[in-house]
Amino acid sequence: MSGTRMFRIVAIVTVALGVAGCGRTPGTRAVTGGLLGAGGGAAVGGMTGLGAGTGALIGGAGGAGAGALTGHH
Repeated sequence: MSGTRMFRIVAIVTVALGVAGCGRTPGTRAVTGGLLGAGGGAAVGGMTGLGAGTGALIGGAGGAGAGALTGHH
């Protein structure tokens, strides 16, 4: 696995986990995690050559999943 690809994966996972705790219910955490993950993924994807759209899809899915699975506390 190349260093650039590993950077992409680590950055997307970090953004998704960092924003997953926003919200009081699993639904709101999934929505906020998805939206913030999509924004972060688009930024990372645009900078790394993956493409902003692809990065947004990956980041949004990761953020929504992490948000839905995390607890409030």
